Amino acid sequence: MTKSSAVLFILIFSLIFKLEELRAALVLVVLLIAGGLFMFTYKSTQFNVEGFALVLGASFIGGIRWTLTQMLLQKAELGLQNPIDTMFHLQPLMFLGLFPLFAIFEGLHLSTSEKIFRFQDTGLLLRVLGSLFLGGILAFGLGFSEFLLVSRTSSLTLSIAGIFKEVCTLLLAAHLLGDQISLLNWLGFALCLSGISLHVALKALHSRGDGGPKPLKGLGSHPDLQLLLRSSRPEEDDNEEEEEEEEYFVAQGQQ
Repeated sequence: MTKSSAVLFILIFSLIFKLEELRAALVLVVLLIAGGLFMFTYKSTQFNVEGFALVLGASFIGGIRWTLTQMLLQKAELGLQNPIDTMFHLQPLMFLGLFPLFAIFEGLHLSTSEKIFRFQDTGLLLRVLGSLFLGGILAFGLGFSEFLLVSRTSSLTLSIAGIFKEVCTLLLAAHLLGDQISLLNWLGFALCLSGISLHVALKALHSRGDGGPKPLKGLGSHPDLQLLLRSSRPEEDDNEEEEEEEEYFVAQGQQ
């Protein structure tokens, strides 16, 4: 339930960094999605202050992370529009940030495990390494798709897509695992889906309104293109002057 605040933080930071314009429809979409997700995941449980603070802090930091990522991806002068370039620069920093936590909580257990470092069965080791390799490929694909989506749309759209994924996961849990869904949960599900549908409709209308031909983003700041344009402009000016002189002499000869 606390995690439903993530989309609110992303909207707030998008407005602070001027990545989004303050519109009543946008605020309505975010409130419908956040409120609907809160109601859909609502369940009476024992309140834990530490867990609440951790999840709320994660939502807050996640809002900052994705809005700053959008700024990096959509600045042409930085040259990070390609998701591979972004991952090349950001993933090492992410690894360094997570490695101390991994070393503290899982380092000793992993180093003494008979499945990897103290293995006795080669087949088991190969299966474990294959699972890790497959997980790495899936994680790479997920990161690539996230950065690609943010570079083409916005961090808010990415957050809404993630919420739709969570809603689908909860529905599958109710269908396969037998989780109980109350009337309040179904009402929240309807509100969340209406907010997502409204966001998709607004995006479609906005893209249709901007349907005219546009120059490719970032080409104007490319140094090779600027040099080419500068070198072609004097030639065009000279050609125009020669044509004007020819027209002038022809007119004088006719008189």
